[in-house]
Amino acid sequence: MKLPRLGQGMEAGTIVKWLKSEGERVEKGEPLYEIDTDKATQEVEAEESGVLLKIAVSSGEVPVGQTIAVIGEEGEQVSEAPAAEAETATVSETSPRNLGDVSETGVRPLNSPRETVTSRPQEDGGRIKASPLARRLARERGVELAELRGTGPDGRIVADDVEQAGQIETRPAQTSVGSDPVRSGDVESVPLTKVRATIARRLTAAWEIPVFQLTVSADMTLANELVGRARELNPGVHVTVTDLLTKVCAMALSRHHAVNVQFTDEALLKFATANVGIAVAAPSGLVVPVIRQAERLSLAETAQARTDIVKRARDGKLQQSDLEDGTFTISNLGMFGVEQFTAILNPPQAAILAVGATEQRPVVHDGEIVARPMMTMTLTVDHRAVDGAEGADFLRTVKSFVEEPALAL
Repeated sequence: MKLPRLGQGMEAGTIVKWLKSEGERVEKGEPLYEIDTDKATQEVEAEESGVLLKIAVSSGEVPVGQTIAVIGEEGEQVSEAPAAEAETATVSETSPRNLGDVSETGVRPLNSPRETVTSRPQEDGGRIKASPLARRLARERGVELAELRGTGPDGRIVADDVEQAGQIETRPAQTSVGSDPVRSGDVESVPLTKVRATIARRLTAAWEIPVFQLTVSADMTLANELVGRARELNPGVHVTVTDLLTKVCAMALSRHHAVNVQFTDEALLKFATANVGIAVAAPSGLVVPVIRQAERLSLAETAQARTDIVKRARDGKLQQSDLEDGTFTISNLGMFGVEQFTAILNPPQAAILAVGATEQRPVVHDGEIVARPMMTMTLTVDHRAVDGAEGADFLRTVKSFVEEPALAL
């Protein structure tokens, strides 16, 4: 049984824990182990039924395609792992679990010393030995592989080595001027998960994109009435303003194809369907699961889809496919009382909508000043992909659909 490729661009993953023990019976489709990838921590199902005869990799980073376990018939003999695979095993695979180099979550604490013998990375035909994930992280963080000491077999550099190097380079100098030294018990060191490290890397990259923001306020009178009515007609479904916004934005994207795009260095990818991502605060960090073909769903179906992905996000049950192919994102902080904010772009998508709370405000209506439920929306747009007029026209359509939901439904 080899480590599968769970999504486009996946080169390696970190096995967090096994849900079955050696000698246990497993059935095809049954959750077998948890893996931490760049996008999510998820359960991986068994590819076949049988007895888990051997766990070749108990935890740690593994390249795609490496054998991690053997499933067979009870009593079947299992030979030792081939030498070729042993060479690519991570520290946690080739040494006892009590080395202290890997914690129970598969990540070494930042302040824990390395107990393994390190060496300069060996070269293979002039090429430094490093895992694919380590090479990618090194490119993104500007770390020179030749300057690192690999902790993998034969001095092979793994992703953890690159992350440690980045932390050392960016760690601020400590000073005791005007204060007492901090006692070790006063600071908790929380190792970065792959998801958190990916969030940091992607947000840093997004900050370098030339963007512009557009802000409008919408009268939510009819929208609130529609949401309330939808709840009455669908008692088993909890319809929310986010669901209405998802449907409204999907319909607006269907009219404004110039905004429903992804930006790449070679081309603009234009999509015929609206795959709307919903920003969710999950225990592992911010994730953006996608509701696909949202323009084709009814309001109740949108609510069901949103309920499902949000629950799975908070339970840590998202699959890699749940996070892929998004063309637009909605980030709603209205439930926290936030009146207005600017969301950071979610590349390669070209636009993201930040939604604030609905609150009573004085507005002029039919020549009189009255209190109306108003909601502020701010659209952040990648100026490389979308021009200002196109973004403004799209946001105008969204506002009109929110204020007159029947136009979108």
